[in-house]
Amino acid sequence: MKLIGSNTSPYVRKARLVLLEKNLPHDYVVDPPSDPNSEVYRVNPLGRIPALILDDGECIFDSVVIAEYADTLNDTPILIPRGDAMARMRVRRWEALADGIMDSAVVVRNEVTRPPAMQLASTQALHNSAITHTLQHIAAQLGTRDWCEGDALTLADLALVSALGYLDLRQPERDWRGTHPNLAAWFQRMRVRPSVELSLADNK
Repeated sequence: MKLIGSNTSPYVRKARLVLLEKNLPHDYVVDPPSDPNSEVYRVNPLGRIPALILDDGECIFDSVVIAEYADTLNDTPILIPRGDAMARMRVRRWEALADGIMDSAVVVRNEVTRPPAMQLASTQALHNSAITHTLQHIAAQLGTRDWCEGDALTLADLALVSALGYLDLRQPERDWRGTHPNLAAWFQRMRVRPSVELSLADNK
């Protein structure tokens, strides 16, 4: 398999973390859509990353779909619960919260890189507020637990570590660690996992 992505995309990081944690052999190719010659335009009609090309040439795109597919390939570990609809829903709900942080952070990033006269302060405020409220909710839900959901690593944890890592990259001025020390402690525990160390190091 080949994963096409960019080192700065939180969605790519989430997909990559799933592949790494599942120990699924793959090539990771940095080929962002900012390059008009990127292969992603050939394999994904949306022109977006991540895109996972299977060995038979079929392409899977969107981090949600990639994670869903990859989790079916083996059972070590099972990242999305099977057979328990409520447990599955809770993990996917965590993923939705983390993806929402990423979505809003990307919007803010796009706004602040526009020429000053074209920036919309109201858009930035709306999405920054969404991030703030979601971090508050997540911190309250997490408490002092080791894992977002259940008693083992799930997709919820991989999605959240990707979202928080992206905030560090794009909003270093946001003191989410000081505001939510339990999130900071959780992130530090996740940070030492080999998969997370590898994916975060790519930003440097």
